[in-house]
Order: sequence, then C-alpha cells, then structure tokens
Amino acid sequence: MPEKKTLKRASRAKQRGESPSTQAGEFVREEMDHIREGKHGARNTKQAIAIGLSKARRAGVKLPPPKQGGASPSVRKKAERDLEKGKSSRRPNRSRSRGVTRALEREGHSAASSQALSRQAHSAAGKRTTAQRSASAKKAARTRARSK
Repeated sequence: MPEKKTLKRASRAKQRGESPSTQAGEFVREEMDHIREGKHGARNTKQAIAIGLSKARRAGVKLPPPKQGGASPSVRKKAERDLEKGKSSRRPNRSRSRGVTRALEREGHSAASSQALSRQAHSAAGKRTTAQRSASAKKAARTRARSK
C-alpha cells in the first residue's frame, strides 16, 4: 500500500496536468526510498522500477501498459491486470502481500544505489533512437518553459 505522502504527491502532479509517467515516478521514488531504508530489497534496479510502476497502476494512475514488442507478453498482461485492479476497490490479500514482502526482504539493497540507477538510466537511454531522445528533450524544454 503506497504511503499517503506519495498518493498526495501523485495527485498534485495530476492536478498540475503532468503526464501519467510523471505521476508514476512518485511511486518509483517511494520504492527506491524503501529499498534504501532497508524495508525490503530488489534483485535489480529494473525490478525496483517495475514494483513502483505496478503500485502506481494499482493506485489509479492511468499509466498504459508497454506497447507490443516493448516488453514480454507476461509483463504486458501484468500491467493490464494492475490497471484493472486500480479500478476496483477490493482489499489486497494479507498473506499474499506478506509473502511478496518476505521474498523481497531476502534480496539485496544495492538496486537503489546512485551507481545502479545511473547504470539503468544509461542502458535505457542507449536503447532509444536519436529521434526519440531528441523529441523527449524538446518536450522537456517546452514543458519547462510553460511551468515557470
């Protein structure tokens, strides 16, 4: 269950008209903080990010699942399931949640280190085309000018 502080940050981002990925970023940040605090671990940075995105979808952020070919079919299916779960108001199964947390507690904590995050960002950027990187930089410049 996300912290109230995170839900508040995400809803504020939504009110400002930020994109769903920006709203989801708050949940990823929370996940990184949990790993750094020692609440639980993660096998790698990619898993930590995935947990944060899953939490965001389940909290009601309208973050679409990855495009076909962008991720494995099982990952797409999980993202779609998370989106559906975000629309329902059923409480999570306590024993299942505890089992997941216990499994994550056995993982390491280096996934949230600045070095690991830097490595992840670098490899993710390398997979994008020059045009994609250029387009996102232009969009960032546009939205930065508008927010001032």
